[in-house]
Parts: sequence; C-alpha cells; structure tokens
Amino acid sequence: MDLHMMNCELLATCSALGYLEGDTYHKEPDCLESVKDLIRYLRHEDETRDVRQQLGAAQILQSDLLPILTQHRQDKPLFDAVIRLMVNLTQPALLCFGSLPKEPSFRHHFLQVLTYLQAYKEAFASEKAFGVLSETLYELLQLGWEERQEEDNLLIERILLLVRNILHVPADLDQEKKIDDDASVHDQLLWAIHLSGLDDLLLFLASSSAEQQWSLHVLEIVSLMFRDQNPEQLAGIGQGRLAQERSADVAELEVLRQREMAEKKTRALQRGNRHSRFGGSYIVQGLKSIGERDLIFHKGLHNLRNYSSDLGKQPKKVPKRRQAARELSIQRRSALNVRLFLRDFCSEFLENCYNRLMGSVKDHLLREKAQQHDETYYMWALAFFMAFNRAASFRPGLVSETLSVRTFHFIEQNLTNYYEMMLTDRKEAASWARRMHLALKAYQELLATVNEMDLSPDEAVRESSRIIKNNIFYVMEYRELFLTLFRKFDERCQPRSFLRDLVETTHLFLKMLERFCRSRGNLVVQNKRKKRRKKKKVLDQATVSGNVPSSPEELEAMWPALAEQLQYCAQNPELSIDSMVPFDAASEVPVEEQRAEAMVRIQDCLLAGQAPQALTLLRSAREVWPEGDVFGSQDISPEEEIQLLKQILSAPLPRQQGPEECGTEEQEEEEEEEEEEEELQVVQVSEKEFNFLDYLKRFACSTVVRAYVLLLRSYQQNSAHTNHCIVKMLHRLAHDLKMEALLFQLSVFCLFNRLLSDPAAGAYKELVTFAKYILGKFFALAAVNQKAFVELLFWKNTAVVREMTEGYGSLDDRSSSRRAPTWSPEEEARLRELYLAHKDVEGQDVVEAILAHLNTVPRTRKQIIHHLVQLGLADSVKDFQRKGTHIVLWTGDQELELQRLFEEFQDSDDVLGHIMKNITAKRSRARIVDKLLALGLVAERRELYKKRRKKLASSILPNGAESLKDFCQEDLEEEENLPEEDSEEDEEGSSEAEEVQGSLVLSTENLGQSLHQEGFSTPLLWLQHCLIRAADDREEDGCSQAVPLVPLTEENEEAMENEQFQQLLRKLGVRPPASEQETFWRIPAKLSPTQLRRVAAALNQPEEEQKLQPELQPEVPGEEGSDEEHCKEHRPQALRALLLTHKKKGLASPEEEDTVGKEQLKTAPKKRQLLDSDEEQEDEGRNRAPELAAPRIQKKKRFQIEDDEDD
Repeated sequence: MDLHMMNCELLATCSALGYLEGDTYHKEPDCLESVKDLIRYLRHEDETRDVRQQLGAAQILQSDLLPILTQHRQDKPLFDAVIRLMVNLTQPALLCFGSLPKEPSFRHHFLQVLTYLQAYKEAFASEKAFGVLSETLYELLQLGWEERQEEDNLLIERILLLVRNILHVPADLDQEKKIDDDASVHDQLLWAIHLSGLDDLLLFLASSSAEQQWSLHVLEIVSLMFRDQNPEQLAGIGQGRLAQERSADVAELEVLRQREMAEKKTRALQRGNRHSRFGGSYIVQGLKSIGERDLIFHKGLHNLRNYSSDLGKQPKKVPKRRQAARELSIQRRSALNVRLFLRDFCSEFLENCYNRLMGSVKDHLLREKAQQHDETYYMWALAFFMAFNRAASFRPGLVSETLSVRTFHFIEQNLTNYYEMMLTDRKEAASWARRMHLALKAYQELLATVNEMDLSPDEAVRESSRIIKNNIFYVMEYRELFLTLFRKFDERCQPRSFLRDLVETTHLFLKMLERFCRSRGNLVVQNKRKKRRKKKKVLDQATVSGNVPSSPEELEAMWPALAEQLQYCAQNPELSIDSMVPFDAASEVPVEEQRAEAMVRIQDCLLAGQAPQALTLLRSAREVWPEGDVFGSQDISPEEEIQLLKQILSAPLPRQQGPEECGTEEQEEEEEEEEEEEELQVVQVSEKEFNFLDYLKRFACSTVVRAYVLLLRSYQQNSAHTNHCIVKMLHRLAHDLKMEALLFQLSVFCLFNRLLSDPAAGAYKELVTFAKYILGKFFALAAVNQKAFVELLFWKNTAVVREMTEGYGSLDDRSSSRRAPTWSPEEEARLRELYLAHKDVEGQDVVEAILAHLNTVPRTRKQIIHHLVQLGLADSVKDFQRKGTHIVLWTGDQELELQRLFEEFQDSDDVLGHIMKNITAKRSRARIVDKLLALGLVAERRELYKKRRKKLASSILPNGAESLKDFCQEDLEEEENLPEEDSEEDEEGSSEAEEVQGSLVLSTENLGQSLHQEGFSTPLLWLQHCLIRAADDREEDGCSQAVPLVPLTEENEEAMENEQFQQLLRKLGVRPPASEQETFWRIPAKLSPTQLRRVAAALNQPEEEQKLQPELQPEVPGEEGSDEEHCKEHRPQALRALLLTHKKKGLASPEEEDTVGKEQLKTAPKKRQLLDSDEEQEDEGRNRAPELAAPRIQKKKRFQIEDDEDD
C-alpha cells in the first residue's frame, strides 16, 4: 500500500507529529494531540485493519515514534501516549484478526500486517530504544508502593507489553536466510536488551517478592527470549561442548561422504558413455505388464534397478485435511556472544528467581488470576530450565519448586485436558496439539530430572527420587497416559516432533519402571476398574408416600369423614377445576393414555384424606377425558359424584412399582435376560501386584507399532538416541514378548529394505541388526506357514499373531468350551418356521415360544435373538427386549384364571413361578403379585416367595460360637438391606430367623446396657413398648405391615438421632428410611410376633432384670425339643418386658410380679449346647453351671443347634 493512497485525515494527523532533520526530531505543537488521534483511529479501524496497514506502509513507527521515544523522554504525557500507541501498533497479528484467516483476501491482509510487524522488530534492534525503556523502567521500580501512582503501574505494564510484542514477532526465514552461528534479527534484539540492562531488570522483577503482579509478564518475556534455543546446547557452551559439536558435525559429514562414494561406485559399474544408440529391449520375466504378458523394458540393463510401476504416473494429491502437520518450532544456534549471554542469564535465573517465580505463577494459575492458556508459559519454563539445570551442573535444590508429585499431577491434568479438547474441538485441533506438546515436554523433563536424581551421590536426593517414583508408578493414570497418547496419535494435527518426544518419554518411563520393579522385587499399584451397577428406578409417588390401598374394613371406616368433606365441597361453588391438572404434560406417555394414572391420583388423594383435591381432580379429568363417562357424565349430580368417588376409593387400581420385576428365575436365565434397569459405570479402586511384562503387553497393538514405524521412516533425520528408543521398544515387543509377527508387515519390510540398501548403513548398526533379526524370524515362520506372505498385507493384533505362530484355529480350540454351538441348516430352518408361526400371536413372547418348541441343542434366549437378527428375520436385538406389559386392566376371565392357577399351585415350592409360566395373558411379576393381594388370595407378599428346604446342620456351619454369630449376623444384614416391596429373594423359615435373632441377643444387650448408662432408659422403654405392641397387633390381625416408629417426645427424638441408638435399631432389624419421602424408621413386616417379643426382651434394663430374675440352675437340654418348650422359653421374657412397661406407667400389680417370677423359675435352658469332644461331654454334664457362666470360651468349640420347629 503506497503512501499516496493513505486516508486524508490520517495523512494530516501523521504530518502534524513532526519531522526528522538529520538525527534530530522536531515535534510539532500538536504532536500530543496527533498521537491521541492515531490511538483513536486504531480503536475504530475495520476488520481488514486498514489504519494499521496505512501506518505501517508510511513507516510511522520507524520515522516518527521511535525518534520521539528516544529524544523527547522528558515530556512525560507525550512519552506515555507514544508508548500506548506503540503497544497497539505492535500487537500480534493473530490477536488483531482473532485467528488465522482462511479467506484469501483476509489472508492477504494478515500477511501484510505481519510484514509490517517484522519491519518494526528490525527497527527496535538498537541499544538506544531499549536504553530509554530500561531507564524509564528502572526509575519507576525505584519508587516504593506508597509513592507509586496508578499511572506509574500502567506505564510499567505497557513497557513490559511493548517488549513482549516486539519479541513475539516471528522471524522471516525467507528474508533473513541466516545459518547457524550467525546473528539474526532476534539475536540482535536480544543483544540490545543485554546492552541496555533490561535483562537485569527482568531478573529483579522475577526475584522480588514485592513485584509479584508482574510474574506472568516476566515469564512470557523470558520464554520469548529463549524461543529458538536448545537448553542442553546452551548449558554446554565452552571448549568441551564445542569439541562435541565438532564431533557431531564430523559424523554427519562422514555419513554424507559414504553415500557419495557409494553413488560413485554404482556409476562406475555402469556401462561407459560410448554405446550403441539402440540399447535393445528386454523381457522382464515374472513381472506382468498391463495385460497378461511379461513386461517389456526398452532401456539398458543398468537402468533396470531404477524401474518402478509408478514411473510416468501423476502423483495423487493429498487433501489438505489429510496432510501431515508441519513443524512450527525451529531450533537454531545463535551467535556465540548471544549464547554466552543467555547461558549466564539462565544461571542467574535458576539461582535467584526460578523457585519464587514459578511458585507465584502457579498460584496465579490455580486462583484463576491469569488469562486463558497462560499455563503454557509455565510448562515451557519448567521444561527449559529443568533441562538446563540437568545439563549444566545438576542441583535439585534450584528446581525444588516444580519437583514434586503435585507438579506431576498438574502437568498430567493439563495434558489430559488438551488431549480431550483436541478430539472434541476439531477446528482448533492444531492449537490444542501444540499445547499438548508443551505439556509432554514438561512431563518428559520431570521424568528425566527424577531419573538424574537416582545417580546423585547424596542419599537424601536419592530417597526423594524413590518417594516420587513410588507415587508416580502407583497411580494408574500416570501409567496409562502413554498408551492413550499412542492410541490417539493423529499425524494430521500432531507434528513429527511430538511423536519423537512421545517415543523418548515412553522409553525413559519404561526404563525407570523396569529398574524400579527390579530393585523392589514386588510392586503394589493402584488398579481402577469400571463396574456396571444397576440404578433402581424411583418408586411411584403413592407407593413411596405410603398411600397403599388398605383393607375394606379400614376404607369403610375412613369413608364417613371423607363423605362429610365431599358434601361440603360439592355444594361450594367457588371450587375451581383449573387449580389442578390431571395429566403430566412433560411425560413421554400421551395424554390419552394417562387416564389410569389420573384415577390413581384421585384414589391417593382420598387415602390421604384430601377430599377437596380429589373432587377437583375428578372434575378436571372429566373435562380432559369426557369420552366413555369414565369420570362421570357432564350432567352428573353432586350425590352421584360422591358415590363415584367412593367406588374409586375401594377399587383395586393397578399401580406402578419401582423397577419392573422380572422374577427370580434360574441363575442361567438371569444372565441371558436383557436388563430393564438403567445401568451406571462405577469406578472401583483396588490394589494389585504389578507385573512389568503384563504392562508391556498393553503396548503390543497395531496402533502403537504403526506410530513407531512412522517415526522410524525418517531414521536418517532422527538423532541416534531417537533411533535407539524406537529399536528398544520394538525389541521389547518382538523378543521379550515373543511377538515378532507384529512387525510382519509389508511397509515395515520395505523400510528394512531401504535401510539395508542404504550406503551409509554402517552408521545405523543397531537398526540393521534388528532388521536382520526380524527378517530371519519371518523366513523361519514362512517355511512352516505359507500363509505368512499373505499376512504381510495387514497389520495384526495379538490374537492373529498367536494364530500365525501356533497354527490357525488354536484360539478356537481354547475357547471352544465357551463358544456357542454352531447352527445346522436343519436348526435354522426349524428356527425360521417357529418364528414365522409365533411372531403374530398377540400377548405371547416369541422367544419364549421358540425356546419351548425348539427340541435341538440347548440354546439360550440371547443366542436365539442374535441368530434371528443374523438371519434377517428381525431388524435389531431391541425388538425382543422385555419391556413389561402394556395390559393395565384385568378382565373377569383373567381374574378367574389367576384364581384357578393359584389354587392349583398354592402348595408348590414356587407358586408365582408356576403362575407366570401358565397364565395366558403375560404380565410382569409385580402385576400378578398386586392382583393376588387385591383379590385377597394371599395376605402378604412373603407367602409368594419361593420356598427353600432347610439344610442347616452342624457339619456345614462355621466352627465356634463367634463364627455362628457372625454368620447369622451377615445373613440378617443382607435381609435388612433388601427393600420390603421389591425384594426378590426367597424367604427362609421362621425358625431360622429366630435362630439368627437369638445369636444377636448378646451384642444387643451390650448395646442396650451402654445406652442405659448414657441416659437413654426412657427411649429404650418406648422402643420396647413399640415392639411389643407391634407383636400384639400382628397376632390379632393375622397380617403384618411395616410400622413406623414415630417419636412424640423430645427425648425420643434425640435418641433417634443418636448414632449408637441407630446402631441398636439396625441390630434389632428395624429398617431406616428407604428414600427421601420416608422420615421415620420402620419395624419390617418380615419380623414375626415371636421375634419381636424376643427382641423386646433383649432390651431389659439391668437393674430391673436383676430384681425380677432369680438365680437359675441351668440344665442341659435334650437333643429333641417341642414347640411347647419353645413357647415356654420365650413367654417369661415377654411377660417381664411387659411388666417393666407397666411399672414405668405405675400400672404393675403384685399378681403380675408373682406370675413373672413363677414363669422365670420354669424357664428352659438355652437351646445351644457347647461340646468340646465326646469324652468331655460327661464332665460337662457335672460342671455345666460354671461353664455356662463363663464370660468367654477359651477353646475352639463345636456347636449343636436344636431345632424345635422342624419336628
């Protein structure tokens, strides 16, 4: 853009700045206002950045702003305005345009602005400009915090931003064309910074605790100063390092010389220049041309080696989105004086600034005081300065701030975050890949520093290294990190340098891990496994709230009060039907199908005593669903409405259960069923012993091998260390794991061929040796397995590798026992015939019908479903999922059929299972149970549980009394953890439950005594009374329901909140609130009256028990008992508990006390009999009393349980 195309106003403003005469700049009177106008113009420029381009073309910064900055520094307002304008003009082009433009026109503007920025950078490469900036910054830093004004802080920040912007400008490689050891524009800029003393001010800002607010600015400037430098080369500047550089150059020249000599030798073996014009034509046998004939070659034989089928073909153009990522970071050697200055700067930075600055920056990052992606400067500084410290003179104390497990965690967290963002944010994948590369470099340097600490002569340093490695190797995320990065490596986003660093870091990690395992012998590490857990669905609101339909007698008792309220509400004209909506608009169920739910809601309102709401819902439902007069006709009278509500109250309406119960079928069938409940993945953390070879097997996959082979293709450009890391890893897979066949691939063999035919192959001895080893293994296998040549075309996994080496079908032989039997043509024809015959039968499960009629090899439900999909008879497995039944209402015939089936199978072991198998209209298990309860065929759900035959003998139970108690207690806890309504477990006999309860008496008494001592006597008495009352109610009614424990006094409420009291409740079998809708603890319905009385008897107060219970002489019971003795045993306990309750209320009589005393004298001894051996039984008979009175049993006892109730 020429100057004459400049905007008139902009041109006039620039002319009003001043003029340069020789080396002196004369400013105009309106110079300050002109600078402010330019700032204002830049603020309002368009999206093409036209003002910035015009000012750059006019070279305003070089000809006007820099002379004003250096010669008119004393004019503070003008100086501040010029600094503001320069910061705006020099801001990065990416910041101006937001991102790299893709449109050609905007890309042109972007490149133009970048060209002007490079010109600004070259103009600033002078000591004079940086001298003024450093002097101004020095004067501002001399001011204390109480003297420094807000304008001074702004000027300090603008000077630091200006230096940052100038250093950030990228180099123009095409324009400079500088070689190593030559001074580039960036080197000149660094040398000007050094001569002006600005580097000392940066060190002061980094080391001063009073200037922490500039930490991120300083770190960003330092990172841009060392942008093109190699820390290891920088640390080794000196005579020894120069000799090493010379040796590297000599080795490189030797490789080039060998290649040149090989080419000369090849040309010497060719024919001379003088030959016939007609070289002849040749037929190449075995090489087919386009047709079926052999290829005809029309050139000399010496050119046959260079023949390729691709000659003359147009190379295929690779789309941009599939091209490999380009390298953006270029390292070069600066001039020697610049490198010496940078080395000294690094040394001083590590000595005085590193730990404090990195701690301050980390604090800014964690407190989110920094800008987005500022953590990349932190990771760069960590990698660079730790590498410099390791290469110069290793001193761990200089980098102690970043040498910790927390730093490992911070880097790993950011690395994982960048990796996930690269996969999700595809538009900015290249940017996320560059940040991920920085994090990987930092992680690599942390590992290298810890590895270097192992070689330290200081024992404390080696111990610190051991602790860090123990923490790193223990956590699973650190071990899985490299596997994840290899498997998701994408060369379209990640450059080859990232792959190189990943290979070298993995090599270092494996070497450290192998050495650590070898030194420890065994290593225990963390293991995380995702476990699938079923999430139970939420129960229906009515069920949760307890509004379950009661017995007809209770409903009749409730109705008079409800009828009175309904009559009052029916006559009230102010009752609005708009206040309640009878359907759920957000539900997936259509409104037309929600009538049954609306009926249930009306019944819930009536059961809860909410008559107005029930009447409102009825009238609203009538407006929504007028068809069929289900909720009454439109002209219904108030009396008819009340009668309709009475019918709804007593109607056995179907209710939704929690998770739809599919029944407790056989275990094999349960494994085959499709799961109906929602599943969650839960991470289960455990520990296991680490095996290095097992961990190495995780790398034996084609994705990892392909990444290594990709890097190996550039072996000529790789360093010797990189090639060693590649070969070492491939050697581990091929030799240590015996998986050479992973490398049996055609592209790998082509690479080996290029390597072996390389004239400079002598410089790659390790690669050549490994290539020969792999080729030898392949040809040895090919002599046995002729199909190995075909396998060269494919990348292979471990299963294919094993089949190649051990024989095809070896895996099938190993897993034949687990694999399903194959389908014969006859079986497939029979399956097709059965499916077509039963698929259209309404209300029938097709798969169940096929299973019943398929009389061939036993098949499972899942096998049949999958084979139907394979045959094309079904579209998806989801078509056969058991989604419950859509049948809501029971017809009269169906109720009669259910009643008939119940009467037929009520004496069988599995009543419900037989009913579900034989019923015509298939329904869920929960529906059938509800209907049986509604018809009154059973009183409670436990009557429908599958009956188990009791097999409890002394030979199969644990040894010892304590073992019996633990064994029974575990069973009881498992029963308590099951929900009352949804439990699908089979119920044991009442005698077994009583034995379990009896085994807990000792621990219950101990808890009760401790609670008595803590002052909970009254709550314990209240609990005892509730248990006895529940037992009496259950004996009178003949059925049991869960009874809530409602504390009505403040003392009882405090007891229910006490942890020890709650522990006692759990021991007694009382169930805590099952969900958020429940508030109170409940006495479960499964406890029989006998069990409740026994539990209540265990809560006796010690004082009362001592007063009421006389000393008993224990007798050894016989091996056989009777039900009468059993009842006599527990009767005095129940009477004693009742007496205690009456005494608290002052209602006890002397006759009751005498009765209790007599009953106690008739008490039978305990049911359990302890025997040491058959010989000791006689001694026990003589000394029974002292043995039973002993507080503990010293010897391991056998026990015998007397089962009165089995007789």
